Amino acid sequence: MLKAELRKKYMQKRKALSIDEAFLLSEKIFKNFIEYFKPSQNHKIHIFIPIEKFNEIDTRIFIDNFLSQNIRIFVPKIIDTKLISVEIFADSKFELNNWGISEPVSNEDSGVSDFDYIITPLLYCDKFGNRVGYGKGFYDGFFENISKESKKIGVNYFNPDENIDDAREGDIPLDYLVTPTDVLSFFNKGLE
Repeated sequence: MLKAELRKKYMQKRKALSIDEAFLLSEKIFKNFIEYFKPSQNHKIHIFIPIEKFNEIDTRIFIDNFLSQNIRIFVPKIIDTKLISVEIFADSKFELNNWGISEPVSNEDSGVSDFDYIITPLLYCDKFGNRVGYGKGFYDGFFENISKESKKIGVNYFNPDENIDDAREGDIPLDYLVTPTDVLSFFNKGLE
């Protein structure tokens, strides 16, 4: 399927989830992430803040846990047309941007590029690690400027069951996908 078709299909599937279903699935995704990756003190994790109106994975579960474990947390903020990475702490202040997305008040880019994990938002991911986001390209630009050792991890309610037919050669695939039932690795260029 084409990205535009997948974007529409998975936005609808996501919106069909109740608040309780989405939270339960988010908890399962979090549990799978913790069990597989075992993040620990002083790891550097870049993670998105969920857009509630889009019924995104509730990453606040992750953030609260990371704060309690002394894991360094970085969140995205859009400045002009660039995604920067702002380090946050328990007392960090947030505000809603023009799109209704919660972002840190701080505009200070951390300058960090060697994250241990980058937990990435998406609408869909195929069995090759190609992802469909909202179509703005912020994460594609962000991925170009990070360490090759950083693990790019998508989180999604749904497992891959169809290919993205219009993935471009310049698209940077994910390394892993965490769903409520699985942790999938894309290092072998596709799942069997």
